[in-house]
Amino acid sequence: MKVLFVTSECHPFIKTGGLGDVAWSLPRALKEEGVEIAVILPKYSQIPNRFKIKMKHVTNFTVNVSYREQYCGVESLKMDGITYYFIDNMYYFDREGAYGYIDDGERFSFFSQAVIEAMEKIKFIPDVLHVNDWHTAIIPLLLKVKYQWIEAFRDIKTVLTIHNLKFQGVYPFEALGDLLSIGDSVMVDDGVEYYGMVNYMKGGINYADWVTTVSPTYAREIKYEFYGEGLHGLMARVDYKLSGIVNGIDVKLNNPATDTFIPFNFSTKDLSGKDRCKKALREELGLPQLEVPLIGIISRLTDQKGLDILAPVLEELLNQELQMVVVGTGDRRYEDMFHYFAAKYPNKISSQMRFDLGLAQRVYAGCDMMMVPSQFEPCGLTQMVSMRYGTVPIVRETGGLKDTVIPYNEYTGKGLGFTFTNYDSEDLKNAVYRALYVYRDQKDAWRKIMLAGMKADHSWTRSAREYEAIYRDIIEME
Repeated sequence: MKVLFVTSECHPFIKTGGLGDVAWSLPRALKEEGVEIAVILPKYSQIPNRFKIKMKHVTNFTVNVSYREQYCGVESLKMDGITYYFIDNMYYFDREGAYGYIDDGERFSFFSQAVIEAMEKIKFIPDVLHVNDWHTAIIPLLLKVKYQWIEAFRDIKTVLTIHNLKFQGVYPFEALGDLLSIGDSVMVDDGVEYYGMVNYMKGGINYADWVTTVSPTYAREIKYEFYGEGLHGLMARVDYKLSGIVNGIDVKLNNPATDTFIPFNFSTKDLSGKDRCKKALREELGLPQLEVPLIGIISRLTDQKGLDILAPVLEELLNQELQMVVVGTGDRRYEDMFHYFAAKYPNKISSQMRFDLGLAQRVYAGCDMMMVPSQFEPCGLTQMVSMRYGTVPIVRETGGLKDTVIPYNEYTGKGLGFTFTNYDSEDLKNAVYRALYVYRDQKDAWRKIMLAGMKADHSWTRSAREYEAIYRDIIEME
């Protein structure tokens, strides 16, 4: 089985979110299951030079983006047995960031067409094209509408993975001709039409042979209006080809026994290093060494991540016997909020408004609890990494958070964390209080929760096998 994994980002070359982690880890896990897989992504200018200097030029050709004749180079780099292909065009990808430009529609229309036209030239025609999010979602449609005349492509099956349905790639009607060079026959409900606009994600959902999301709960949630981002009716309609598969985490990279980012290593057999990590983290952040739990938040600072329900109760929480550390960037109002409380309660909260991978790992290792109160969370990696480091998650029961964090049951003593259901400030506060009570008054129970989380299997192996089964099923489809 040959699979071409198409992505707009991939760690360690470039990463802005969870897709970057998935694009790195899932192909590696699939390779271990015997799948012949290659990964293709744009050659952004921010890709570190240590990778660029190792890339080999494979080919170059011209891609027509309507009337525009655009250069397309293909570079390759082999790592750990997987070939990574990079689509090179300085006009589209020599930017300060990966996304957020007024011509993103044109940039990823070029990329999607370049991927298809590159397959024959790099001599890698897959059985399955696995595309991800709106940036590449138009590829299944293009294969069946624009490139259907190419015989070598006719048997290719397509899988679209939705990592976050909120972002859909919606553009004016003119995009069909001006960017994709296709007619308006697809401007229908089972095509790309969305209130008179062109919706790339919708086109992918309709034309892909199979659609996956990154957790079973999220796959159910997006069939309802609250989570469906305007596509809930479509998601319910394509239920016959929709699956939810929980993401994994890189258990080799996220291993407290070997992690080089943390000052002291530890394991389920010897947890002493975790206490030393907490002391070192407090010293690094300028927090006093108090006998209170340390709660972490590692997040984009947006409403989606639940900060709007944290804000009304944050000061009340800071008046409890606890300390907090916040790492992330995002909306200015939330950055200002955390800076304000860090100035008001310097012994209680540290505000680190930046993303620093090493600091994030030290927070995972040094905290007692991790707060993830998301409004919606397709999958989420924070809670799984936290458990790997013995840091007990406090999460809202939504999406992948619900699928991965089994709520602690005081009667059976089983569970992996503390959860709440309603998107409500009081419910969040009460979940924190329950965690504080067990931490303070039930030391043995707390230790069992920590150890259960560290032992939980959040590797990519199970997920990879589920994807492989889908690939085989759609290959056998007539």
